[in-house]
Amino acid sequence: MDTIEKIKTIINLIKPYIIADGGDLQFVDYLDGIVYIRMLGTCAGCPMRRITFNNTIKANIMDQVDEVKDVVLLTD
Repeated sequence: MDTIEKIKTIINLIKPYIIADGGDLQFVDYLDGIVYIRMLGTCAGCPMRRITFNNTIKANIMDQVDEVKDVVLLTD
């Protein structure tokens, strides 16, 4: 399994919990060891999104995929 597939697998495991709260996750890119993620739906404007991102999404990806140096939350 390549790095992007590993990242997407982790995101797909987390997504149901995010969707249950009215949000969604989008894998945007993986470039030079950095994963770019976008939170959608109610998560996009939620004041708790940074905590969810850091404690759940970023933590899981970085713990489980050694190649990842950082995970960045994109905000538009």
